[in-house]
Amino acid sequence: MTVELVLTNARIVLEDGVISGSVQIRNGKITDVSEGNVHTGEDFEGDYLIPGLVELHTDHLEQHYSPRPGVRWNTTAAIQAHDAQIATSGITTVFDCLRMGADEDGGFANGEMRAMADAIAAAGADGRLRSEHFLHLRCEVSADNCMEHFVDFENDPHVRLVSLMDHAPGQRQFQTMDQYTLYYQKKRGLSDEAFAAFVAKRQGESARNATPHRAAISKVCAERGITVASHDDATLSHVDEAIDNGVRLAEFPTSFDAAKASHGAGMSVLMGAPNIVRGKSHSGNIAARDLAERGVLDVLSSDYVPLSLLHAPFVLADEVESISLPKALAMVTSTPARTVGLDDRGRIATGLRADIVRVHHEEGVPVSRAVWREGRRVA
Repeated sequence: MTVELVLTNARIVLEDGVISGSVQIRNGKITDVSEGNVHTGEDFEGDYLIPGLVELHTDHLEQHYSPRPGVRWNTTAAIQAHDAQIATSGITTVFDCLRMGADEDGGFANGEMRAMADAIAAAGADGRLRSEHFLHLRCEVSADNCMEHFVDFENDPHVRLVSLMDHAPGQRQFQTMDQYTLYYQKKRGLSDEAFAAFVAKRQGESARNATPHRAAISKVCAERGITVASHDDATLSHVDEAIDNGVRLAEFPTSFDAAKASHGAGMSVLMGAPNIVRGKSHSGNIAARDLAERGVLDVLSSDYVPLSLLHAPFVLADEVESISLPKALAMVTSTPARTVGLDDRGRIATGLRADIVRVHHEEGVPVSRAVWREGRRVA
């Protein structure tokens, strides 16, 4: 059965510019993009027509599954709540982050993340989800139980991205112990003696586990064609290590030198959209806007605030002279899609998936007025 949709009187954001015109959709694909308006179809009233956003790194699902310490919500209900907010933020493709191994925040019991992944797959099969969901395994390579969790996913086809993380004290995200102590001792409510013991334990785990776990996970990903990401790279030696591990995505580099080297090595450099909106990093590292202005920022992630993925590109386009709206939106559409091998989406072009967002923006925070995934309205 042929299903046709026409969207007209729109400011269509293409890769190389913005045109006023119409888009025709048939059976979930874009079949025509043309300047000028037609007299039939849905009138966008001059709103922007942009590609559906592609989110590679979001911890947002955890907030619904574990809304308070020790509380576990019904997995299907948590997934649906997460998915609804993702879709209404204009995100049509999302990589849900699942933790592999315990970190400073304790993590989850063995089996919880496997159960969550199964629930995501079941919700998708049941038609409960608006956006398309893939899995991003956040592997805490310093943790003793990292591989124990990872092996549960070795044959899961929904895994399309794996990040290699080491949150041990005194390096990467928190390059000095002063930074780490200020952030975590108060957060965990530990005495000086207890905190010193905690630090020694985490540093010992990193020294023992990080290198062999990185190697083992990278090998599996290379064999399965899974994109690998580094995380919180701070030094040139970290970047060299990432190159050796076959990394294609550099998540949240904490210094300009690491970001520049990663970008120069052909990796896509990812930073947080909340960092752009707030104008600074929550942990005091380099600001994403600085990397954008210096030409070494490729991808944005909503991280912990879904709507920031729609908001941040408009902030960049409005406030950074060298960044046009098409260039800014590429950071949340075409570039992340290409980075993980999803070449069928992320652009408004004939033959591609009709993942489309109607956005109203005059000033301030943009409004997502309607969202289509493969030509079907989902929000």
